[in-house]
Amino acid sequence: MGPHRRFQRLARACLGIAAGLLAAASQAQAADKVAMPKAELGSSALFARDGSLIAVAKQGEHVMLYRSRDEGRHWEPPVVVNVTPEPISADGENRPKVAETSEGALLVSWTRPLAKPYAGEIRLARGIDGGARFDSPITVHRDRQEITHRFESMLTGPANRVYLAWIDKRDLESAKTAGKRYRGAAVYLAMSEDGGQRFQPEIKLADHSCECCRIAGALDADGAPLFLWRHVFEPNERDHMLAKVSRGGTPVSAHRATFDRWKVDGCPHHGPSLAVAPTGVVHAVWFNQAHGAGRVFYGRLREGGVDGQRTVGGERAEHADLALADQRIAIVWKEFDGERTRLHAEVSRDGGATFESRALAVTERASDQPRALRRGGELFAFWRTEREGMRVFPLQ
Repeated sequence: MGPHRRFQRLARACLGIAAGLLAAASQAQAADKVAMPKAELGSSALFARDGSLIAVAKQGEHVMLYRSRDEGRHWEPPVVVNVTPEPISADGENRPKVAETSEGALLVSWTRPLAKPYAGEIRLARGIDGGARFDSPITVHRDRQEITHRFESMLTGPANRVYLAWIDKRDLESAKTAGKRYRGAAVYLAMSEDGGQRFQPEIKLADHSCECCRIAGALDADGAPLFLWRHVFEPNERDHMLAKVSRGGTPVSAHRATFDRWKVDGCPHHGPSLAVAPTGVVHAVWFNQAHGAGRVFYGRLREGGVDGQRTVGGERAEHADLALADQRIAIVWKEFDGERTRLHAEVSRDGGATFESRALAVTERASDQPRALRRGGELFAFWRTEREGMRVFPLQ
């Protein structure tokens, strides 16, 4: 074989090796893209009684508490809520929560995932020294089966009471063992009378909740808790149920709250939001499919019907939240236009009779569900995005 032939073969071999390396690199890049974890941006926020803005979010295996004294323009160094690391759920429907008791203590709750799929525990930590540090977290419920205890909603009421409601599958597991059918999951509640230090044994609010939608909570005009969740009505209509609990933590009533009659054999992962006016009018936003189209709706809930039901935003509106201050109501939501996600709001000055639309912000990266916040008579939108971080938008 002459030198020229040997050179050609060597060149072809080198080109083959190079092509193989390029293909391997391309496959590795594709694998990296597939394996890249989704941004866990699920956060919650409130304005504390001192006027400061408090936010909680996941960082690794810790929940972090952030404080801003200028409406989110600057943030103080965060406080670690759980010193001992543990798994934490932080998607939009199942995110860490923050609340303030009637005596001024800060509480942070979250779901700790367990080894089995969809299994979890409801955790709570109580702030000390105004939230400068936290007690060791506790598990709220007595039931310790490795099953679903997830999607908690936390309310604080008068007399230092704390209420936590969550989606629970103990009754589903019991039905499976007995060879019986069972729709969905259940909603359970635990109450504390000492600001979250100890909780009474949990009680069941209702059977047959949807499995993976957030629960909304608000205090009624008389100070008693209300909880709103997506429910599986016979045989498979995924509308909403509204339950009232006494201030002492016992069930008072539960009735169907929305009537869109969405027949779907699966969970939409899209929970509602709830707020109650001083007059007792119950305002809500929710997502349902009606007349073949999935839309966000607003309405005023009453037993047996909905007053003033209307669509919110465009066809891609999602994950709306609601807050009110007397006659002023703020609805915030986001919409993805195929390239960017936009934050929108509607504000009513007349108790929900009319609304004004506002475009607030846009991002090109991942984003959390927006939150509507109240500080006295003021209303705000809170939105965390992967690129821009945590931001606040006054809705005056």
